[in-house]
Amino acid sequence: MDQRLEGKRAIVTGAGQGIGKAVALRLAREGAHIAVVDINRETAVATARELQALGRPALAHPVDVGCLSEIQSLVDYVVAAFGRIDVLVNAAGIARTQAFLEMTEEDWDRVIDTNLKGTVFCMQAVGRQMIRQIPPEVLARGRADLSYGKIVNFSSISGRRGRSVQIAYAASKAAIISVTQSAALAFSPYNINVNAVCPGVIPTPMWDQIDRDRSRLMGAQPGGALRAFVDKVPLQRAGTPEDVAAAVAFLCSSEADYITGQTLNVDGGFEMN
Repeated sequence: MDQRLEGKRAIVTGAGQGIGKAVALRLAREGAHIAVVDINRETAVATARELQALGRPALAHPVDVGCLSEIQSLVDYVVAAFGRIDVLVNAAGIARTQAFLEMTEEDWDRVIDTNLKGTVFCMQAVGRQMIRQIPPEVLARGRADLSYGKIVNFSSISGRRGRSVQIAYAASKAAIISVTQSAALAFSPYNINVNAVCPGVIPTPMWDQIDRDRSRLMGAQPGGALRAFVDKVPLQRAGTPEDVAAAVAFLCSSEADYITGQTLNVDGGFEMN
């Protein structure tokens, strides 16, 4: 595999399982040192051990990205261990599937805090660190001439349109598209690229739960919600975590130096329907 990220230091949130784990593995195989971040310490440690077995430097750090003090502690920890941060992938996320009238304030706050607030303030804390890493003589010129960081956020096809039984999740993912553009503008003088991906139907532990909840709400058998979505995919299959990880790796590489503020659908063509 090409070593497009050789020597880069990366933080991947939500890397304990699912797509976040696949991203961590892909970036490591392309040469990056990985800080595996997850709210679950056990899964974070397990992923870090897999990366280390590949011969890549990796560390695990449990973080609730909805807590600002934990985000800054994470940045300080990674800089102390790796010396710098070159890449941030905001893959941490949660979903709640419920009828609109059943949604509680607690449900709303938890989803928005993790998916949106966590993404925004991880970008802020890591972005400050990336700017600090730019040589003073470059900053003195007023505009960086090389890429000094890559940030990739996770939206979703649920952020492209409303979802009657995923109100908070869809709202958070729609907002990610907007804040990605805002951050891309804010960080453009420093040549820090900020982009996002919208995964489609990707069987993961999160999707397993979504399928069970949607099937229950709609009176279908387990697996019915997943099949209904896959039937609408032009490529006629669900995606894999590795499909998404490949897109993220590209956006983290120098091949994407002239791409910023964009949101890429990785959905087998679902959003063309």
